[in-house]
Amino acid sequence: MQIAKHKVVTIDYTLTDGKGTVLNSSNGSEPFTYIQGIGNILPGLETALEGKSSGDAFSVRLPPEEGYGPRHESLIQVVSKGLFEDVGELQPGMQFEAQTNAGKRLLTIVRIEGNEVTIDGNHPLAGETLNFDVKVREVRDATDEELSHSHAHGPDTDH
Repeated sequence: MQIAKHKVVTIDYTLTDGKGTVLNSSNGSEPFTYIQGIGNILPGLETALEGKSSGDAFSVRLPPEEGYGPRHESLIQVVSKGLFEDVGELQPGMQFEAQTNAGKRLLTIVRIEGNEVTIDGNHPLAGETLNFDVKVREVRDATDEELSHSHAHGPDTDH
């Protein structure tokens, strides 16, 4: 069976950056399972998987536009430290989820200087070229329930 819209796909993968540093991998853990064609994974990876079958292995290089997008300097802002008074000790690298005009966004603290905190609303991998090594394990039809929930259900789940 080939990967197409509304198929449940299970893959093993390794994600590296442009320098070859491993950023994420299913190696040593559970494979990744998703529904094709409903926006559950990066657009470029979904396109590369289209038409593949169980047992296929391949590598794909995604430019930022097909991954997490380009970096936008407008998403870097300096805000008052007082906005974080319930958090405790702030540290660069801490991440928070915030509701913005564009929906939920992950914010990362970049710098703390006095009462000013610099936050970055870019995805941590925005602007990066991503390299995926992928092996397709399984392809099957999604159930009506999985489609209505917009995610695949594992073999041991019934919701």
